[in-house]
Amino acid sequence: MPDSRISSLPAALSSLAVAFDAGQLTSDGGLVWLAQADDRLGLSAAFAAHVRDWRRGPVRHPLALLLRQRLLQIACGYEDQDDADTLRHDPLLKVVCGRPPHEPSAALASQPTLSRLENAVDRRACYRLAHALVAIYLQERERVAGQAPTHVLLDLDSTDDPTHGEQEGSSYHGYYRQHMYHPLLIFDGHTNQLITAILRQGTVHASRGVVAILKRLVAALRARWPHVAIELRADSGFAIPALYAYCEREHIDYTIGLPPNARLEALAAPLVAQAKQHHQQTGEKVRLLAEGQYAADSWPHERRVVYKAEELEKGSNLRFVVTSRTDLAPLALYNWYVRRGEPELWIKDLKGACFADRLSCHRFWANQFRLLLHAAAYWLLDTLRRPLIQAGVARLQLDTLRLRLIKIGGWVREQAHTLSLHLASSHPGEPLWRLLAVRFNLRE
Repeated sequence: MPDSRISSLPAALSSLAVAFDAGQLTSDGGLVWLAQADDRLGLSAAFAAHVRDWRRGPVRHPLALLLRQRLLQIACGYEDQDDADTLRHDPLLKVVCGRPPHEPSAALASQPTLSRLENAVDRRACYRLAHALVAIYLQERERVAGQAPTHVLLDLDSTDDPTHGEQEGSSYHGYYRQHMYHPLLIFDGHTNQLITAILRQGTVHASRGVVAILKRLVAALRARWPHVAIELRADSGFAIPALYAYCEREHIDYTIGLPPNARLEALAAPLVAQAKQHHQQTGEKVRLLAEGQYAADSWPHERRVVYKAEELEKGSNLRFVVTSRTDLAPLALYNWYVRRGEPELWIKDLKGACFADRLSCHRFWANQFRLLLHAAAYWLLDTLRRPLIQAGVARLQLDTLRLRLIKIGGWVREQAHTLSLHLASSHPGEPLWRLLAVRFNLRE
């Protein structure tokens, strides 16, 4: 017998009237947390200090306000500049940007102003902004550790950033089979903090420019922490002699994937044969590791290579890494290396939740600026995730965090000289809100 309540639902919906006329409400009640995170990090203020104001005479929207508005919009999930045309009237966004919530004349910037902001940035400004992001990392790395760190692990990776127009620097990449940019990303492998994000042309090799960037980054790390030990981990896209030589000169330990070749395969042949024999005898998956000394023709000396021979039902799997480390046995060293897969999750957050693959400006440097803005949005959301993890909450993807913590409908109520925010009752994110309220000492 059919459920009468379900069958009557379409009739009920047919009489439902809908209108966008509820007044001064916000759909992003968690904006207060993003504003708190920006105040703590000093992100929008730091960025504003390095962007040239292209306007002359009195301005309605100071640079710091423009950058704060744009960062908060991205972090809330509004990656398109066009969204500003309506969001500029959002009462809570106006409040956290320092504007009265219910005055129409106090509206925030519209899409054309934000577009002009992005196109006002040049190469020098992007260079300064990248340094500003590193300075934020240095500050927050100390805050996480409670002191200057003694060891920093740099996880290097590149990613594909598809393009869909005539953007400067966009080109077809044969491996990815698409027109794209090819950004370089560096994370702290211990804390998953994003250190820098450098935009590159679409056809460049994964390792392009890495030594030059590391020189500046390592100098900044050692200037702040003179006694810090620095280590580097990367996949085979970064297997270039110039990087090994740089790390050895600077006393930086490294573990980097190596592409296979005939000589490496010959080195590993006895281990592969042993793995195959064991698999044939047991029918089970076999995973064996060993090490040897290897030098390519372009290397000045031999280096330690750890290799894994794995035999599965679907066939053999052979992997190599080159390393300067001598303190770990092959199994422990390789297991530590494969943990570099964790940055794939961080990149997923950066591209999926923070829209770092939406680089649709025509100018290359405008898109580099956009990439840094999306990196800053990652910092805002990740800064809210950390205290929740410390409080025992399972690590959330940033898009899940936004859904549960930021996307809460609310009423901004203005009374005399006070403001209050009334949020949707029984929202699933309320427990997270209360945990952060304790952490940030927010009065309910």
